[in-house]
Amino acid sequence: MNNKEIIERAMQQSAIDSNCCMENFRSNENKVVLSVKNPKARKYLELPFFCDLTSYGNNIVASVSGELKDIVEEYIEKYPVAHCFETPNLHILIERLKPFNLNVCFMGEYFLPDLEALKPLSCQFEIRVLEPEHFSEYYLPEWSNALCEKRKELDCLAVGAFDAGKLIGLAGGSADCDTMWQIGIDVLPEYRRLGIASSLTSRLAIEILDRGIVPFYCCAWSNVKSARNAIKSGFRPAWVQVTARENSFIDEMNR
Repeated sequence: MNNKEIIERAMQQSAIDSNCCMENFRSNENKVVLSVKNPKARKYLELPFFCDLTSYGNNIVASVSGELKDIVEEYIEKYPVAHCFETPNLHILIERLKPFNLNVCFMGEYFLPDLEALKPLSCQFEIRVLEPEHFSEYYLPEWSNALCEKRKELDCLAVGAFDAGKLIGLAGGSADCDTMWQIGIDVLPEYRRLGIASSLTSRLAIEILDRGIVPFYCCAWSNVKSARNAIKSGFRPAWVQVTARENSFIDEMNR
């Protein structure tokens, strides 16, 4: 697998998620499509979308409900691609979503491995590759980024760091779709800034690639520490995504 194949794999998955063609993400023209359910979409996505904007940098592919098609198309054609994903322009979309009881909810930056930068990074602690039967006891709050209690069946591989037998850091791989696994990482507070996160992230990425799967990494744009870890671990920014959800869903998340 090479870098071209990795980005194409991601675009193919985004096309499944958004109900479009992979080539739509390479175009310089924006594209608005109607969202539909798809059993091959990433497992954590709730489809169909009301309004989802995805960009690999060239354009925007908007996957929307029929009632929002004209509104979203007008919005993405009015402003430059990058500005559509940030304030102040994003406030325009937010205002247009209000009559539908919707609001912007998720804003994420996604990273893919750069095979020219990815390499195993060492740290001073013991590193172990863990299969599901080895990490079943770690579904605890301190490992909630690496492992997902609600979707245990998707957690298929992990890499842990141990200090005298004590788990101090954990990177988990979630099989969120058939061809791509998402990496999540947790390190105990007293062990941070020791190179553990990048050591675990890079090692897990290599393990996933060795299985013929593409690893990906996501964080909020404001999570500078997480973005730094992605880059240090050999990942590079690949695409961005903004998703609107119902106000009731957002209120529940904020409780």
